[in-house]
Amino acid sequence: MDNETNQPRVTNSLWKPGQTYTMAAVCLLIGLVIGYFLRGSARQPVMAVASEAAPAMGQASQDPHAAMGQQQKMPTLDDMKRMADKQTAPLLEQLKKDPNNADLLNQVGTMYRATHQFKTAIDYYQKSLAINPKNVGARTDLASCLYYLGDVDGALAQLNKSLTYDPKHAGTLMNIGIIKWKGKNDVDGAVAAWEKLLKLNPDFENKEMIEHLIDEARQNKGQTITGVQG
Repeated sequence: MDNETNQPRVTNSLWKPGQTYTMAAVCLLIGLVIGYFLRGSARQPVMAVASEAAPAMGQASQDPHAAMGQQQKMPTLDDMKRMADKQTAPLLEQLKKDPNNADLLNQVGTMYRATHQFKTAIDYYQKSLAINPKNVGARTDLASCLYYLGDVDGALAQLNKSLTYDPKHAGTLMNIGIIKWKGKNDVDGAVAAWEKLLKLNPDFENKEMIEHLIDEARQNKGQTITGVQG
C-alpha cells in the first residue's frame, strides 16, 4: 500500500467530504455492483435509511411544481449523516448490551455506508470482521468504503482476503475486476479476475454482464483514468 509507484492518482489523497459525490458518479458501475446484488451484507437497514425521504417525496408528488423542486435538491452529507445517526440509534443501544455482536456491528456499518459516511462505516465493519472474519459480504462492503476513500490497494487487500475464505465467491471476483480496471487501470488483471469468475461459476446469473465488462475493458485498454482526482 505504501508503494506510490503502483498507485493510480486516485490514491494520492483521501477524498474530501464533498468529493464523495464525484467519486460515486465517476464510479457508478462499481457502486451498483459492490453496493447491491454482490455485497451480501444486510439490506434492510439501507431500505430504512432510504425511507426517510419518502414523506417529503409523497408530499411533493401532490404538487407538480414542488416535485420538480424536490428532484433538483440533493441531500447534503450532513443530511445523510443525520439520517444514519437516527437509524443506527436503536442498534447502538443494543450494542451497549452486546458489544461483540458482529451482525449488529455489520448492520451499523451498512447504514453509514449507505449514507456515504465511509470512515464511520469502515470502523464498524472492521470491528465486525475482527469478531467474524469469515463474513465475505461485510468484507466486500469494507472494500467498497476503502475504494471510495481512495485506498485502492486497501480495497483489493480486503477482497483478496475474502478469497482465502471463499475462493469462488463471484461478488469478490467481480469487484476485484472492477477495482483493478477503474482504480488501477489494469485491464489484464481485471479481465483475468472476471474470466476466473466465469470459470469457477459457470452458472453465474449475470454472465452476460461479465462478458460485456470484459469486452468494454478490452476496448478501452490504454486509456488513462481521468475525472476522479479532486
